[in-house]
Amino acid sequence: MDFIQKIVDLGPTVVLPIIIFLFGLVLKMKPGRAFRAGLTVGIGFIGINLIIGLLMDNLGPAAKDMVERLGIDLSIIDVGWPATSAIAFGSTVGALAIPIGLTVNLILLIVGLTKTLNIDLWNLWHIAFTGALVSIMTDSFTMGIVTAAVHAIVLLVLADMSQKHVEQFYGYPNISFPHGTSTPYILFAWPLEKLFNIIPGLKNLKADPESIQKRLGILGESTVLGLILGLIIGILAGWNVKEVLNLGVSTAAVMLLLPRMVSILMEGLAPVSESASEFVKSKFPGREVFIGMDSALAVGHPAAIASSLIMVPIVLLLAIIVPGNKVLPFGDLATIPFIVSMMVPIFRGNVVRTVVASTIALGFGLLLATYISPLFTQAAKNVGFSFPEGANSISSLVDGAVPTTAIFLFGAKLGYIGLIIIALIALATAYYINKRPNKIN
Repeated sequence: MDFIQKIVDLGPTVVLPIIIFLFGLVLKMKPGRAFRAGLTVGIGFIGINLIIGLLMDNLGPAAKDMVERLGIDLSIIDVGWPATSAIAFGSTVGALAIPIGLTVNLILLIVGLTKTLNIDLWNLWHIAFTGALVSIMTDSFTMGIVTAAVHAIVLLVLADMSQKHVEQFYGYPNISFPHGTSTPYILFAWPLEKLFNIIPGLKNLKADPESIQKRLGILGESTVLGLILGLIIGILAGWNVKEVLNLGVSTAAVMLLLPRMVSILMEGLAPVSESASEFVKSKFPGREVFIGMDSALAVGHPAAIASSLIMVPIVLLLAIIVPGNKVLPFGDLATIPFIVSMMVPIFRGNVVRTVVASTIALGFGLLLATYISPLFTQAAKNVGFSFPEGANSISSLVDGAVPTTAIFLFGAKLGYIGLIIIALIALATAYYINKRPNKIN
């Protein structure tokens, strides 16, 4: 357990390059090529984190001032994903999350019920999170372990189902996203896409970044759009001219730099993906294997960033007007790109559809984050988490507002039978989609 915890403590920017290197050696890549690939991936992740940090450093204070201007008085603080992941991995279930996730993945690969080989082990904190909450809710460590295992199955199935969207929209062949925050939102996006297609005004509205740029000219360019959205957020925060302009230029920088950082990461992944494809073809003729990666690869798309910036004031407005909500969005405002990133390809980059769907999803998500707050707060106390000043109750949008969190908490209320039903549905879906390998779901 101590060894696993030490690995987790290294963080994704160190753990993932090591895994990529070892994975490359297994695929019979030359050591130098495998090492270079792993290092490049690590550099790409550091770049992405720096840009997300830039967004967080600027959006955080703006959101705080917006909240003060609006006079919002909410008692549950959104502590953000860094704190949430630390709490999840620090739990008793969290110590076993990586072995559980690996074991489940390998079993499903062997029996042919998934095509995804998830090498994004650090993000298995998502299954640790639901496992920890269920363990506290049911007062059963075993229930928490079973929840984590079933959650791992669900994420692999969702990753397989959405892979063709990832490949066709983002241009990432043989890569899928078994990411615990991003991928579950396709459960909102798929039915809403069908609904949007029959609503007058929405069904024919082209609002992807390319269409917006054609209509608006220079005003529709991603950097200029980032500048405009940043200026609007700064004005809503009540900042002075200098501060508003600085925020505008910073958001414009994010729009330009984030895709560049993603391209560096992909530069490292490309040779590994090619080697994996060749390896599978030689060992398992006729079978596909997708490399399961962090959805950080998707957050740099202009449609994802633009939708996320629009969602910042909307989420704060939702916090005020949604009846029953007690969560003050804060820590995860800058990680909204991860929430929208898998809805974007379902809507083919349509910013309007993405914003509407995200508004609906996060409206319900705030209520879920409020509901789980007592469990979340207890999990934090169990690991000795230092609460923000003046905060007695905490939660988060990542993963407190995620659909799978609701599925497992309410499923676990039925005991083991609820978790078994979820697992059977997921496995039946896996069997079905693997019989239709070339169809987009």
